Amino acid sequence: MANAHNEWVAVTVHVPQASTAPLLAALAAADAYAFLAPLDCIIPLADPHGVDEVVLAQLAPQRTIFRLPAQLAGDKQLQKKCRQWRDAGYRILLDGADANPVVAAQVDARALSFDAAGAHPALHQLLPLPGPHLAYNIADGGQIAALQELGVSWFAGDYALQHARQQGEPEDATSRRRLMSLLGLLARDADAHELEVPLKQDPALSYHLLKLVNSAAFGFTAPITSFSQAITLLGRRQLQRWLQLLLYARQQDDGKIHALLPLAAVRAAQMEALCQLRGGDREAQDLAFMAGVFSLLDVLLGMPMQEIIATLNLAPEVSAALLERNGELGTLLALVESATPPPDRLRRAGIDGETYWRSLLQAYQWAIQVSRNL
Repeated sequence: MANAHNEWVAVTVHVPQASTAPLLAALAAADAYAFLAPLDCIIPLADPHGVDEVVLAQLAPQRTIFRLPAQLAGDKQLQKKCRQWRDAGYRILLDGADANPVVAAQVDARALSFDAAGAHPALHQLLPLPGPHLAYNIADGGQIAALQELGVSWFAGDYALQHARQQGEPEDATSRRRLMSLLGLLARDADAHELEVPLKQDPALSYHLLKLVNSAAFGFTAPITSFSQAITLLGRRQLQRWLQLLLYARQQDDGKIHALLPLAAVRAAQMEALCQLRGGDREAQDLAFMAGVFSLLDVLLGMPMQEIIATLNLAPEVSAALLERNGELGTLLALVESATPPPDRLRRAGIDGETYWRSLLQAYQWAIQVSRNL
């Protein structure tokens, strides 16, 4: 879930079964709350009566939001449960376009959620409640302004990708050439002096790089004021990685982070984590990271991936992964692109469910940090 500034605020943890047992195992096995901090965790409950003391013992009350179907709000037993949850620090999100403040009060819900692909609630249904209200399954970023006017402040869906494709304006030819030049330099591991040239020519990218190295994330005591200092202090490997991500940060001029930035960070970090867990060395991990972060360049630049690859001197395995999802990197990339990779695809990749889950949590943790430092 993101707010109107494209900052992540929460995650929804979906479990295919009605039972809460798989959810509990997933949350407890890897200390998921710690990895996802400070985001809230929204847990949709098809069967709220299955949430007992054993379940609650695995959850973090102040960061857990139960999402309940609106049609269950009249259940007296559930109403009693919801009062107990509220007293313990949990929050309730009532789900359904037909929900209203009267029904919400029955289960102590302070916010509503609804499927943006279906009917929308009216303003009078949302306004009396403090929120934040959530609209999910948003396919088109053009809907967000109207949803904000309705009173919605949390958004979820594939709109980040669709909005970038539909609304992203191509840059002028000079800026595009500069960006492609920098990508090429990064891909061939150019020296520091070569990297300084396009950095100095791009004010937005320069600003983000200096802002990054002076952030609390790096903890340098003296301010960093030049690219040569930044390059020296970060080291070539870290510099290359941050610049790959900064390509996404540079696109916004309205104060928002780019909606693609955290997505690219998740892909890159999970690719690296999976490569490492499978025994890949440092070079292999770097290539996996690059394949993940570059996998959204076609969306960012509004260009076919074929054209982008043709201008870069990428390792063959990275090119094959980006263009055709071939090879080991291509197999991993296909996995991280999928919201819920099927078990048979995981087996073919030689990855078990727990390994995949841990790699995803590590990736989210890193992407959350990245989004707050760029």
